[in-house]
Amino acid sequence: MTTLDTSLDSILVQLGDFGKYQSFMFGLVCLGVILHSGVHVAFVFTAMDLEYRCAIPGCDTIKPQFEPPWIKNAIPYTEDGPSKCTRYVANNATSFNNCSKDSDFVTLVERCDSFVYKTEEYSILQEYDLQCDDNLWKLALVGTINNVGQFFGLFISGVISDRFGRKVVFIMGLVVCGICGLIRTVAPTYIWFLVLEFLDAIFGAGSYVCGFIIGVELVGPKRRVLTGTLISSCYAVGEVFAAGAGWISQAWKPTIYILYGPTLLLIVYFWIIPESIRWNLSKGKFEEAKETLRQAAKVNGKTISEDALEKLTMVDQNESKNSFFEIFKSTTLVLRLINCCFCWITCAFLFYGLTLNSVSLAGNSYLDFIFTSLVEIPAYFACIYVVDKLGRKWSLSGSFFLTGVACLVFLFIPKDSHTGSLVVYLVGKFGATMAFTVTYVITSELFPTPLRHSMMGACSTFGRIGSMVAPQTPLLEQIWNPLPILMFTTMSVIAGLLTLLFPETLNITLPDTIEEAVNIGRSKRNVPKEQQ
Repeated sequence: MTTLDTSLDSILVQLGDFGKYQSFMFGLVCLGVILHSGVHVAFVFTAMDLEYRCAIPGCDTIKPQFEPPWIKNAIPYTEDGPSKCTRYVANNATSFNNCSKDSDFVTLVERCDSFVYKTEEYSILQEYDLQCDDNLWKLALVGTINNVGQFFGLFISGVISDRFGRKVVFIMGLVVCGICGLIRTVAPTYIWFLVLEFLDAIFGAGSYVCGFIIGVELVGPKRRVLTGTLISSCYAVGEVFAAGAGWISQAWKPTIYILYGPTLLLIVYFWIIPESIRWNLSKGKFEEAKETLRQAAKVNGKTISEDALEKLTMVDQNESKNSFFEIFKSTTLVLRLINCCFCWITCAFLFYGLTLNSVSLAGNSYLDFIFTSLVEIPAYFACIYVVDKLGRKWSLSGSFFLTGVACLVFLFIPKDSHTGSLVVYLVGKFGATMAFTVTYVITSELFPTPLRHSMMGACSTFGRIGSMVAPQTPLLEQIWNPLPILMFTTMSVIAGLLTLLFPETLNITLPDTIEEAVNIGRSKRNVPKEQQ
């Protein structure tokens, strides 16, 4: 541990692990995280596929019913209801009798270009004429473009935050993201909509990470796990906020106004929240760091000696020169890295796939999405207990298997049993959330200190492959309806088995060299001295 770590942590303890100052700033950060989460998943409701059927000229009234008594005479039926884009050809040899006779139509079918919708919901489906199965990929592409933007945005924001500060990325990322989102409501074409979706995701990508860092670094060591869990829970609250906005507005443009509008107000954060203390110290901005701590002490009613503050300038300058490519000198660590990358891809695929597909369950799309989001919160808190009781490896493997079993059981639940299918689905999402959380923990403990950050970055980058593919899973239903859930089951089981190849990292001393990382679980060096 560096001089910086020990000195700063001791000062934070003197200030009070979670005093008034930290509570207020942490609350502001949580608000930003909630808004970030809301705009991140907004595409689920702006690009929703809706229930609709062909309009039948001469039969449908000004305010037509979705399934009037005569509808089966005019439109072919599938197990999911009336065909969306085909209708029977009208029999011109007879006069219509309110479309109530079979003879009013012949068995030939034709494609239609006007539609009747089951609800009053309005998404980009109608805005850009994306109806019918051959356009379904365009709706799914919106989510993929969003995640591609996140992929590039995380890399760019990392560079910017290291150079200009966490606060800049946290605030300006959300503000510019909000501007792009609001401009998207006047996008003249589908292509322009995608371009702005991409830019929106790029600018907002780093806000969550920087907000997490700012929030966690303000508190004492004993409160970091709790604050980290609370910030993760705020992400779930943001998802609920997005579903609520979509449910209330029932239209994509008002939904965007509700979700993106408040982000513009965060510009005032520049004059309220502090920059990351550790970032200021790492950049030699000692006075800014000291001023933040003095302000915290004043609000908390504590005192800090100037001698303690002066010790913060004594930062350990012995930086490691280890390169990312050092990892390839060890076959064990290369295989471990590949395994970690697969687990990250699977976690992202399961987490986002189950979240996005929840709107396709048989019940209320918005309510199902809300339940699927809220189940993340108990999963985050359960991880605090489980990883220390069962260990990292068994917790991660068990979480994957829990998701896999739940998805498999889901396939056999009757369609008319919505409550039963929803409960099982939520169990799957609970397991996926735990797996994602534990993956963060175990990955950070498997690699040596000089390479830890780069390994986490590499795994997280590969994990984005899973989140990019997840929005495309509804297209698999066109091949075979159970295929998306079957994919979730298969990936979960494979990842659960591969996880068992990891060494256990519970109660180890984190490795500082490649040799120590390779020998995790093999030598006493990995056990804290007090337990040897």
